[in-house]
Amino acid sequence: MFAAAILLLAAVSPAFGTVFMTSPVGSTSWAAGQQVTISWKDDGQSPSLPEFGPSKVSVYVGSQTQQTLIQEIVPSVDVSTTSSIVFTPDGSKGENGAYYFIRIESLALKDKANPQFPAEAFSAKYTMTGMTGTFDATVKAQIGAAAGSSASSAPSGTTAAGSSAAASKTASTSSHAASASTSAKANNGAISVSNSAVACFAGVAAVALSMLF
Repeated sequence: MFAAAILLLAAVSPAFGTVFMTSPVGSTSWAAGQQVTISWKDDGQSPSLPEFGPSKVSVYVGSQTQQTLIQEIVPSVDVSTTSSIVFTPDGSKGENGAYYFIRIESLALKDKANPQFPAEAFSAKYTMTGMTGTFDATVKAQIGAAAGSSASSAPSGTTAAGSSAAASKTASTSSHAASASTSAKANNGAISVSNSAVACFAGVAAVALSMLF
């Protein structure tokens, strides 16, 4: 299971824009069992982060059309008031390699072009080391299809992955939604902190822009 802690990195809620993943990026390499940080920011485009709203954050592998859930990180976090999640990857959930990406799935907003699907945002694919698990044949086929196509990276931007709703899932959790109030805890260890609570700290963590792939 992933242990997660939701941390605010901004003292003011982002303005209008879609979820732009700033970590991980294509050059990211994370080690299983070590705390890492997922972060995102406003990209200045529609839909607004408040419209995107509460979202599920998970680790996936696969292609643009076929994606397999590796681990749910948090079942619900408001991306308009939270901009970072610190968590510890579980090494038993997969193999070493540059196969992994983060998927943020809105719980309220539907994809504009395909309203039968939720709006989604994706990170770049990143590398995991220290993994001890294995992928089954279905997952390996999805990874192979991604590597063998021109779209060998994770889906980028905000979209509905047409077949993602039917994607097979190799792991799941049953934790409660992370609360937006200070010190609220979910069963998976998620902790959220309000923007006003963070404002008292000196300085705001800088978030480096990165290209989605």
